Amino acid sequence: MSANQKDQIISQLNDLNSIEFTFNQFVNEKSEKGSCLLEFPGKLKCEYFDDKQKELVINNKRLAITQKKYNKTYYYPISKSPFLNILYKDRLLEVVKSGKLELSEQIIKLIYSSENEITVFFDSKTLNLKGWEIIDQYNNNINFSLNIVSKNDIYDKDTFKIPKIN
Repeated sequence: MSANQKDQIISQLNDLNSIEFTFNQFVNEKSEKGSCLLEFPGKLKCEYFDDKQKELVINNKRLAITQKKYNKTYYYPISKSPFLNILYKDRLLEVVKSGKLELSEQIIKLIYSSENEITVFFDSKTLNLKGWEIIDQYNNNINFSLNIVSKNDIYDKDTFKIPKIN
């Protein structure tokens, strides 16, 4: 892995304001799929393709998960969440700059340890973000792979509105 590739990833991230992507998430062998909009800094909205019609919204320091089918919303603080490493570009850049590198033909892997270890994956040809692997605060092993659909779209400000408490 050349320092050059690392610099290219950094410069690509610097130009990135938002991404839309589809995802596959494995939490302890349980698979979930969906699509997300991510806007730096700190905004994420995901629709899950499941029977509960689950929706996740993160806006700065708050996380809400709504099960539309049951009209229930749960709120969580994200101050300890490993997601912070992805949602804030400065943190993601820090992971890229300080991470330990491993390179395969298709994937650039960056392993970063702070309070939580996080492994971030980039496509070795396009240098696009491909996903991450973390252990969350409940010791769940979370493997998140994504496929970027579009970059730097502008979203309506209400897109990332945290649902009101029911």
